[in-house]
Amino acid sequence: MKFPGLVDVHVHLRVPGGEHKEDFHTGSAAALAGGITTLLAMPNTFPPIVTIEDLSIAQETANRQSLCDVFMYAGASADHLNELPHLGDFAAALKLYMDQTYGPLQVNGLRNLKEVFRLWPTHKVICIHAEQASISAAIGLLVEMPRPIHFCHVSRKEEIELIAAAKRQGLPVTCEVTPHHLFLTRDDAERLGTLGDMRPTLAEQADVDALWSHINTTIDCIATDHAPHTLEEKQSPTPPPGVPGLESSLPLMLTAAAQKKISYDRLIELMYFNPRRIFKLPAQPDTWVEVDTESRYTFPDHPLYTKCGWTPFKDFPMQGRIRKVILRGKTVVNDGVVVSFSRKD
Repeated sequence: MKFPGLVDVHVHLRVPGGEHKEDFHTGSAAALAGGITTLLAMPNTFPPIVTIEDLSIAQETANRQSLCDVFMYAGASADHLNELPHLGDFAAALKLYMDQTYGPLQVNGLRNLKEVFRLWPTHKVICIHAEQASISAAIGLLVEMPRPIHFCHVSRKEEIELIAAAKRQGLPVTCEVTPHHLFLTRDDAERLGTLGDMRPTLAEQADVDALWSHINTTIDCIATDHAPHTLEEKQSPTPPPGVPGLESSLPLMLTAAAQKKISYDRLIELMYFNPRRIFKLPAQPDTWVEVDTESRYTFPDHPLYTKCGWTPFKDFPMQGRIRKVILRGKTVVNDGVVVSFSRKD
């Protein structure tokens, strides 16, 4: 079966400042191994991408080192609000953190939030890390100041229901869910220990069921929130939250399609058409992914390309194997092997 080259609108490639966890070279190789040919990279780096100089350096580095297309987010910072209009000319989107996560970015206070909504160009989306009560606050602000917003990694029943209600009101809101919030629960977090710790944390089965019940309606995108850390960091006394996901995302969703939980057409909407439409991404000519939808195997079926080298989905039974990835007419993946890849670490 042939799929278009897929899009992941939420990845952490750790450049600058966290290159020991991931970099543009290894992260883009992991993306290609997972059938993903376009990435949108998050700005909560060290330092964060909050000025036009930061953005220019990061984008130039991504262009030089990446094996697929990588577009950079700008970060919303209360200390750099004046940068937002200029950043909006070049960044793929803006990331606004209303709840704490790994990294140095968070915007608090109604005045600052209103300034972000006012200053960011209305033709580009604001992506929001907002959990539970913060989602209500963001929707309330949207009623007063209408503009496109996108909720990241929605994970709870009450959250997806709030977003569904906002959509019924005609508000310009979209959202994404991650495969780990669709396939794992709090029970898995206990089994995995620190390797199952991420933000938002894993939820109850009722929350997972609610997400699946909205997969054909409210949810707009599947995004990995690929957030690699080394095993040493995850096993330390102060483990950072986050899990890798670029190589497991498509296999998981193919498995769900094989189980009739989602159609292949809907999968393509969530991982290709909707991301390109929402983020106004350029086309990739002569780019596609060849998938054997009948093949069954245990994940991972190839050595992982992500620099962190682990996955919370180890030994997970999958159905749907990525056979080949073609990017702009060139074969870049053949039976799990990223062509011409060599580690530089």
